[in-house]
Amino acid sequence: MAQTIVSNANQTVLEAVAPHYWEQACAELMKNDRIMRKLIPKFGSGFLMTRGDPFVTLARSIVGQQISVSAAQAVWDRVVLASKKKVNPKNILALTVEELRAAGLSGRKVEYIQDLAEHFISGRLHANQWQEMDDESVIKELSEIRGIGRWTAEMFLIFNLTRPNILPLDDIGLIKAISLSYFSGEPVSRHEAREVAANWAPWRTVATWYLWRSIDPIPVEY
Repeated sequence: MAQTIVSNANQTVLEAVAPHYWEQACAELMKNDRIMRKLIPKFGSGFLMTRGDPFVTLARSIVGQQISVSAAQAVWDRVVLASKKKVNPKNILALTVEELRAAGLSGRKVEYIQDLAEHFISGRLHANQWQEMDDESVIKELSEIRGIGRWTAEMFLIFNLTRPNILPLDDIGLIKAISLSYFSGEPVSRHEAREVAANWAPWRTVATWYLWRSIDPIPVEY
C-alpha cells in the first residue's frame, strides 16, 4: 500500500509506504471488531505515516501537548520558519527564548524543546538503538527527558517507530473517540477503554489511528 504525496514547498514527489503490517492489521480488526468493520472502510485509503526523523517527531509532540491539532500545526509552522525551514537540534539551540516564544511556544515548552535538543547533541540518548529496543524500554529512556511523559513517548512509538500495538490511554482524542463509537457518547474510564482495546491486540496502534480519523479525518503527523 503506497500513497503519492506532493510537497508544496518544492513540488517534490514522495511516495509514502504503509507499515508492513497495515493490511493484515486492518483485515483482522474488521474481522474481530464491529466498530472497526465500519471505520476502516470509511478511511481505508489512508495509513499511518512517519517523517522518520526522531528529533522532529519528539519536538512536534512537545509542541502539540495540551493544544488542538490545528493550533499545534500553526505553532509548528512558525517554529519551522524560525529554524530556517530545517528543524534540528543545532538550529533549535541557535534560537533565543524570545524567538521560540514568538513562534507560539509557552515558556515551559521552550525549556522542553531546548532540553530535547541538548539531549540529542550530547549523545545521552540511544537513538540508534531504539528500533531494536522494546516499547517500555524506549518509553523509559524518553521519559527521562524534561517534558516527555508517557503520552509523548507513546506518540513517538506510533509516529516514528510505527510500533503496531500502542494504546495511548492518556490521549484525549482516543478516549473521546472510544466514547462516541462504543459508548454512545457516555463518559469512558481508562479501565473501560482498556477493555474495549483488548479486542484490538496486537494491532492497537492501527485501531487508535482509525478512531482518531473518526473525530478528525485529517491525519496528524509527527
